[in-house]
Amino acid sequence: MFEARYVTLFFFLMFLSGNAFCQDFTPYEEQIPNSEQSIQMVPIEGGTFLMGSPKGEEGRDPDEGPQKKVKVDSFWMGKYEITWQQYDLFVKEKIQNVRNKVSSAEGEVEIEADAVSLPTPPYIDMSFGMGREGFPAINMTNYAAIMYAKWLTAQTGNFYRLPTEAEWEYACRAGNNTAYSFGDNPEAIGTYAWHKGNSERKYHQIGSKEPNGWGLYDMQGNVAEWTMDQYKEDYFELLEGSPADNPWFKPETLYPRSVRGGSWKDDPEELRCAEREGSEARWKQRDPQLPRSLWWLTDAPHVGFRLIRPENPPSEEEMEKYWIEAMEDI
Repeated sequence: MFEARYVTLFFFLMFLSGNAFCQDFTPYEEQIPNSEQSIQMVPIEGGTFLMGSPKGEEGRDPDEGPQKKVKVDSFWMGKYEITWQQYDLFVKEKIQNVRNKVSSAEGEVEIEADAVSLPTPPYIDMSFGMGREGFPAINMTNYAAIMYAKWLTAQTGNFYRLPTEAEWEYACRAGNNTAYSFGDNPEAIGTYAWHKGNSERKYHQIGSKEPNGWGLYDMQGNVAEWTMDQYKEDYFELLEGSPADNPWFKPETLYPRSVRGGSWKDDPEELRCAEREGSEARWKQRDPQLPRSLWWLTDAPHVGFRLIRPENPPSEEEMEKYWIEAMEDI
């Protein structure tokens, strides 16, 4: 009896010890080192869902189906879109500062400071006068958004990246199969989203509308959001397995890259959870550089992003796949 009690106590202490090194899968706030900025993260339990839109959905485009079962693993997702204050820390960063912060990061992964690329200064105020304090950052390239995630990873030691298309749509739906996260009636969209009909031709401060059922703000409207995927018109035809397991089409060309969610300049039907959009070269039409900037889109004031963090971080080898190479744009 005496020995049995000690054996029970031993395993209980082992249980506590093991869990001490794991972060609970609950909401948390990631403090950006040496700043007053933090990013609020919401846990999204993984699962299987029906991705895409049914044929009868109003506003449906051919690239939204046929619907397929898709499985995604658990992840945390940014409660809000990344703001200018959070993005400017990256834009104004110096490599020596990155080295200092990387050396003090205490997280699940390590990144060499010299592997972090920093953006060139913008040509003009990229907010175009629409506001900066509490407003979503815009006009960055897909590459720049991915490098922001790498920069944040290096500083915090926690692995961040853009969501895949599948992860983004899963989070947008928040467990529903309707056209919008709140149902099928577009007349209710003004409660949840900034769109062409109520935005007054500009973006608005993050979190100023109601969230979806999982507590995520502005998933529909305000600014459209970058994903990790190459945009493929026949996306659903290319999915393998049923369910398709965590699909991701790694970018191999500069255009088009996939953007989701619609924005302040779009009609309500373009804010549906299944709506898809590919980036275009004309989003850099006014870029004065040759070759054109790796970092800025002078004509995409409707595009921003938010980040996710997988519950189970990938191996170092897997992680490297997400840090895609820059591609020249001439």
